[in-house]
Amino acid sequence: MTRRDFSERDIHMALDGELPGEERMAYDAWLEANPEMKAKSARYIADRAAMRAAFAGVMDEPVPARLRQVVLGEAPAKASAWRSRWWLSAAAAVMLALGGLGGYVAGIDGIARGDGDDQLAEQAIAAHVIYAAEKRHAVEVPASDKDHLQTWLSNRVGLKLVAPDLAAEGFDLVGGRLLPAGGQGKAAMLLYEDAKGERISLYVTAESSETSKGTYTAAAGGPEAVYWLDKGYACAVVGSLPPERLSDVAKSAYGQLVAGISS
Repeated sequence: MTRRDFSERDIHMALDGELPGEERMAYDAWLEANPEMKAKSARYIADRAAMRAAFAGVMDEPVPARLRQVVLGEAPAKASAWRSRWWLSAAAAVMLALGGLGGYVAGIDGIARGDGDDQLAEQAIAAHVIYAAEKRHAVEVPASDKDHLQTWLSNRVGLKLVAPDLAAEGFDLVGGRLLPAGGQGKAAMLLYEDAKGERISLYVTAESSETSKGTYTAAAGGPEAVYWLDKGYACAVVGSLPPERLSDVAKSAYGQLVAGISS
């Protein structure tokens, strides 16, 4: 197969799952060879996750019947022609946005949404992409004030949080910050760094009753999230480590976090 030139348009296609499978390897290689485009891909992932979080409450609501009728051309023709065309465009944009933000492009008969697990992982990846690259403002409270950090985040998130000790895995705590999560929720992010400057993050928010675990990568070449939902916690460890090492770090973090509940 002849290797073609890729562009920014292909980044959007890849993120939307529309890039042909036979082009994926060539696309991944192109992304790795073009740091600027790779950075754009990471930024788009972060933007999508932020939009998902901002519209989380809206996405759970059914699309109003009047809005659906407008898109289907079934609405009564009461407005002038230009106004009708404006509402048609706006309604279509809203429906596509709702479907796209939920993880899928919507069919006309229904708005599909992505799994909650994916939302958690994408929000965690978005936070990591934004803050792990920061040198001076990556955290709000530094590791030197660890006791205050744990108490503050526990009170704000509504969960008992301990900052896992990941020294055995080669990572030291940098500090943490508070983040928005979903509609009115809050999340804690703890940032860690190894001797080479490689950073990973632990993202934690409240989850009422779900139990789940897995891994998620929003885009080829981007950071991976190892996540779990259990005992009221929704957590994700995010980084660009080899999968086996990231999994080991995540197991250590999860074990310490759960142990901290009863301590």
